[in-house]
Amino acid sequence: MKSQLRADLMLLMITFFWGGSILLTKIGLVYLQEYNLITLRFSIAFLLSGIVFYKNLIKTDFKTVKYAFILAFILFIVYVFATFGTKYTSVSNAGFLFSLTVIFIPVLSSIFLKQKPEKKVVFGIVLSMVGIGLLTLHNQLKIGFGDLFCILSALFYAVHVMVTGAVAKHVNPISLGVLQLGFVGLFSIIFSIFMEKPKLPNNYESWIAVLVLSIFCTGITFIVQIIAQQHTSSTHTGLIFSLEPVFSSVFAFFFTGETLTSRGYLGALLLLLSVLIAELDFKSLLKLNYKKYQG
Repeated sequence: MKSQLRADLMLLMITFFWGGSILLTKIGLVYLQEYNLITLRFSIAFLLSGIVFYKNLIKTDFKTVKYAFILAFILFIVYVFATFGTKYTSVSNAGFLFSLTVIFIPVLSSIFLKQKPEKKVVFGIVLSMVGIGLLTLHNQLKIGFGDLFCILSALFYAVHVMVTGAVAKHVNPISLGVLQLGFVGLFSIIFSIFMEKPKLPNNYESWIAVLVLSIFCTGITFIVQIIAQQHTSSTHTGLIFSLEPVFSSVFAFFFTGETLTSRGYLGALLLLLSVLIAELDFKSLLKLNYKKYQG
């Protein structure tokens, strides 16, 4: 099997796990409070990643710790909005709204880095706004709190991606990622202690949700993503990750019977199209097809 195909399959596995993480978060929130769930998820993921990459952690310097702290602060905000958003909206809505990160990245780049977005990105942004409206607006033309939190989560994750790109090149990326997980766990437990009554899961179902979230949806996905992205392009990565809302909707349908309205399905389709439009390199694809045709 070619290395890129193997890498793409690994990324597809990550996307599958992330699609299921929204439903698992819903289940976990039945038994645990929000910060408590984030604490368990990231603490277990940190321990798992730390064991696997302990040799990298031994060589950690102060700069890596500083950058990990900054990134973890942003990621903590991402997961606070994501967890509360998942609690107050449907699994399908959450999945499609989280995919807006792909749209927010070029928008933020144009604002803060003065990088003019491509025409396809502008078109994708307009299409995504229409999709959001169809998916989330109620008859009173108001977006629910859960949907708003999911949009904010996608926005802050876009910030996280940009900051990561700026700092990761200056330090060991594996140490940076592992320490980041630990700091998110630390921030979460502080908030949980002061705002909740932290506890361990007290039944089989909640333990399963927490362990799968921690091991498969956070710890393993982090490790696999680092390995996979060494052998595939960012375009492939973005396109594969854009399938996350599709997986989340499939999970929601089969395990909870959740469906969307006709307007909601249209909005979801437009959101998915907006992400694909923003990610696809149409010129390269046309050139490749032309060469194949000529050959």
